[in-house]
Amino acid sequence: MSATGSIQSPAQTAAVLAGGPFVHLDGALHASYRTKDFASAVHFLDGVAEVADAEGHHPDVELGYGTVTFRLRSHDLGGVTERDLRLALRIQALGNELGAEGVPVTPARYDVAIDCTDADSIRQFWRVGLGYVELPADGDGDVDLVDPRGHGPRVWFQHMEIARTERNRIHLDVYVPGDLAEERVRAIALAGGTLLTDEHAPEWWVLADVEGNELCVCTSSY
Repeated sequence: MSATGSIQSPAQTAAVLAGGPFVHLDGALHASYRTKDFASAVHFLDGVAEVADAEGHHPDVELGYGTVTFRLRSHDLGGVTERDLRLALRIQALGNELGAEGVPVTPARYDVAIDCTDADSIRQFWRVGLGYVELPADGDGDVDLVDPRGHGPRVWFQHMEIARTERNRIHLDVYVPGDLAEERVRAIALAGGTLLTDEHAPEWWVLADVEGNELCVCTSSY
């Protein structure tokens, strides 16, 4: 594994995570476990809390009846580091010890993209209407909108020099793990979609339904 402070890409973490339930997407590690009941899920989570305290690094957690879901990310650095990989392996070991079953999951991130000629003139409308907050986009001077509760999709604004009137000006982006992206594209085509372009693959593919509404299947490089 790499230096603790070094951000790792999915390609770099693949060997470490191989065979386990953790999946790397969108700058985080995701995994879900199933246990026999709520009490056993709490017991598993108690053990993870002890491990996390010992590591000095803590996951985001969702607890349900017989389920525990983890999201690991080095928030101070904005991605996955050795701290996350080390904690993931310790969670896996504890899950094996306690009989918690790793559940195959396909994590995803959903964005709404709005075509516009002047993002500043419309951003506040969407911020107020959705109850979102502004978030500077990575290094390009743009500003996205995000749900402060962490549930809704991110909204970003795609600059157009000339307003588009021949197509919808709002489309959806779905981010999936890189090794599953082409399978998702094929499945969409079988469901009636049309591939508009793959010129940017494997970063993203652009597809449309039979009425021309667009969906981009995207992958994450970090």
